[in-house]
Amino acid sequence: MKAKETAVVLIEFQNDFCKEGGKLHDGVKGEIARQNTIPNAMKLAEGARKKGATIIHSPFVFNEKYFEDHQMKGIVKAVADGDAFREGTWGAEIIDELKPKEGDKVVGGKCTLCGFNNTNLENLLKEGKIKNVVIGGFLTNFCVESTARTAYDKGYGVTIMKDATAAFDKFLC
Repeated sequence: MKAKETAVVLIEFQNDFCKEGGKLHDGVKGEIARQNTIPNAMKLAEGARKKGATIIHSPFVFNEKYFEDHQMKGIVKAVADGDAFREGTWGAEIIDELKPKEGDKVVGGKCTLCGFNNTNLENLLKEGKIKNVVIGGFLTNFCVESTARTAYDKGYGVTIMKDATAAFDKFLC
């Protein structure tokens, strides 16, 4: 992979997953610790920046318009019912350790499992002439997997950084 043709996509490194007091933290804190997820993601992002790769943050953020326009089902409904990732809240903010830096990109509009669905992710990748995506984040078996599968289907080379991901169980990572 050439760095200039590669984007590191960091999915949902947000307070609701990553920090004590976050609405979903209790479910993943064991795997975050076991995998060393946050420090590994920090190393990944910093190393990629130094080599000239693009860093793209993909936060999950619910807003009231989304609730008006969509029927909620499954895990997305469970997250919404738990008030997680609400626009303008501490829980929806990207964690301090991985706050976007100058030159980083941020996906807008992610309210579903896949980072491509109703977002600007594909435009960001095309604008950057990206051919490869390296993915870390949450949850390995939902948003990471869904985004990786779609990226693959769209013709991108895909790598999932297992030690920079987490799920509710080590068997799902």
